[in-house]
Amino acid sequence: MDPRNFFAELKRRNVIRVVGLYLAGSWLIIQVADKVLPMFAAPEWLARSMVILMAIGFLPVLVFSWVFQLTPEGLKRESEITPGQSLTLHTGRRIDRLIIAVLVLGISYFAFDKFVLAPRREAALATSFGPNESKSVISAKNIAALIPEKSIAVLPLLNSTGDPANEYFSDGMSEEFISTLSRLQDLKVIGRTSSFQFKGKTDDSKTIGEKLGVYYLLEGSVRKSADRVRIAVALIKSGDGANVWSETYDRELKDIFVVQSEIAGAVAKELRVALLGNHG
Repeated sequence: MDPRNFFAELKRRNVIRVVGLYLAGSWLIIQVADKVLPMFAAPEWLARSMVILMAIGFLPVLVFSWVFQLTPEGLKRESEITPGQSLTLHTGRRIDRLIIAVLVLGISYFAFDKFVLAPRREAALATSFGPNESKSVISAKNIAALIPEKSIAVLPLLNSTGDPANEYFSDGMSEEFISTLSRLQDLKVIGRTSSFQFKGKTDDSKTIGEKLGVYYLLEGSVRKSADRVRIAVALIKSGDGANVWSETYDRELKDIFVVQSEIAGAVAKELRVALLGNHG
């Protein structure tokens, strides 16, 4: 098919309009959710899931708008429609009005947030922290106040052996900690992608805690000699770097996965008590 004819067919079937409406609606929903979900302490994965679902839904919407068309008798397959039944122009105008309505809602929402809600938030912060404190200080205090106490990020364990071949074990151990701790109810655990962005970096604990939105950090190191491994881990408060708990584990590397699972389980058991007060 000639590209020009194909583009004309997309326009005739209102595919471009439907896609525009879907993208505009998805954008508005994501923007509103970004502001609303934190108010209800929604888990981090919920916002990501919404974005993923909308991305997945794009292709079905595209196919649906190509295959079906709205007629006086309802939705029909394009192949079943005679030229006299098609209401392409009428439907197109309806979709155009919906797109305009969504864009107006989006602009209105941002205007309301910028000129009404934002000044109120700043006024509330100024009242809470005092009129003589700078915006940067207020902002830092506000971030700290919003960080839930039952939250943790596992930083990539340091490979103390210096042998790049052992990097897979230290990274695997970090991932096992994340996976095991994520099973603890009521504990917010930051995912691998976010935590591993600090691998090899020297950011202080406070900066990392504020960027990841966590109260605690789990850090440590891995040392390996022949068929033995020593894993040292420490739980620290991100705000001041205070050491809350630490432990060292020595194991023989008969089975790497068994060792990683066993140590991760032991650490999770300790942190369940330290962070959640759960002895079960």
